[in-house]
Amino acid sequence: MASASEDATFLSRNAVDCLPAGALQDKLAAGRPLRVKLGLDPTAPDIHLGHVVVLQKLREFQDRGHLVVLIVGDYTARVGDPSGRSSTRPQLSGDDIDANARTYQEQAFTVLDPARVEVRRNSEWLDMSMEELFRLTRTATVAQILERDDFAKRYAAQTPISVLELLYPMLQAYDSVAIDADVELGGTDQKFNLLLGRDVQRAYGKPEQVVLTMPILPGVDGERKMSKSLGNHIGVAEPPQEMYGKTLSIPDAAMPQWYDLLLGEPMPSDLGPRDAKHALARRLVARFHGDAAAADAAAHFERVVIQKDVPEDIPVHALASNGAPVHLPAVIADAFGLSRSEARRLLGQGAVKLDGTPLGAGELDVPAERLDGAVLQVGKRRFCKLARG
Repeated sequence: MASASEDATFLSRNAVDCLPAGALQDKLAAGRPLRVKLGLDPTAPDIHLGHVVVLQKLREFQDRGHLVVLIVGDYTARVGDPSGRSSTRPQLSGDDIDANARTYQEQAFTVLDPARVEVRRNSEWLDMSMEELFRLTRTATVAQILERDDFAKRYAAQTPISVLELLYPMLQAYDSVAIDADVELGGTDQKFNLLLGRDVQRAYGKPEQVVLTMPILPGVDGERKMSKSLGNHIGVAEPPQEMYGKTLSIPDAAMPQWYDLLLGEPMPSDLGPRDAKHALARRLVARFHGDAAAADAAAHFERVVIQKDVPEDIPVHALASNGAPVHLPAVIADAFGLSRSEARRLLGQGAVKLDGTPLGAGELDVPAERLDGAVLQVGKRRFCKLARG
C-alpha cells in the first residue's frame, strides 16, 4: 500500500498547481476517503477532450479509493462562468440547462467510475435566502474579485461587467462549503475561483480544500483553449469518423501535448508526425467507441480522404418531387443539420461537391433533375445521396 507521500506525488505529478504546498499529503495522511470536487456548468450539451484532462485526474483519485463529487452547475450556469471571457455569456433557458446537465453526466461516466461518484446540483443550496446571500457576499471584497485576470482586463478596457458575473466566483466557492470539499480540480484558468473556495470555506469555519489545477488542452487549431464556442473542440460523443478526422487535423506542434495530456505518455519517437497522428486518432476513438469503431474510422479515412472514394451506406436525402428548381443552401442545411447561412458560406469556400465536382458560390438554384441520384459532399467526411421523393 502506497504511503501518503507516494500517493500525493503520484496524484499531483502532472498538475500545474497543487496548493498549498504539502496540503494534499496532509489530507491523504488522515487515512479516509477524500471528497474530490469538480464543477461543470452545462452551458453546452457535450463534454469535449479538454474536459477529459481533468476527468482523468479525477479517475486517478477514484482508483485510490476517493470519492468524486461531480457538481452539475444548474444554478451557476444561469450566471455563466466569466473565466477567460471578454464579454458576458448569453443566458440559457432552464430547459436547455437541464437537457445539457443530463448529457454531461452521461458523458462524464465514460471516464469516471459511476460507483465512486456523488452527483449534486448546486440548485440544492444556491436557491438560498437573501439573508444567506448577504452572508456569502461578506466573505470577499470587490477589490479581491477584480484581481481576477479576466475581470481586471475588462475593467481596464471599460468593458461591461455585470454584478451577477462578479458573484460567480463566490457561488462556485460556496459549492465547496456545501459539499465539504477536500480537494477541488479545474483547469489553470480556474485557479482564482478554486483559491477563493478556500477563503470562503475558512469564513464558514470549514477545513480548506486543496487546489489542483491541470494544464489546458489546445483545440484542434493548436493555439487556443479547446472550446465548443470557438469551434475547435472534439466531443467525446462525436461519431468515430468525425473524432478520427478531427484528430488528424491538429498541427504537428500540438501532438506532444495531446499525447501527454490525453494518453499520459510521450509521442512515439519511432513514428513520424503523420503516423503518430493516426495512432493517436485510433487510440482516442477506441477509448470512447471501442476497437472495432476505431478500425472502421481508420478504414473510412483511408477510403474517403486518401483514396477519395465515396463511403459505403451513405444516407439518402429526399428532394421534393414537384420538379421545381432546388434551392441548394436549403438542401445542404436540411441534409447536414446546418443553417442556411453556414451552407452559403461553405458553397463560397468551395467546400461543397456534387458527384465529386466543387460547386460555386453562385449555384443557389439547381434543376431537380441534376440533383436526382447525385452524391452531395460537404467537406471531407460528410456525404449523402439525393433522390426525388
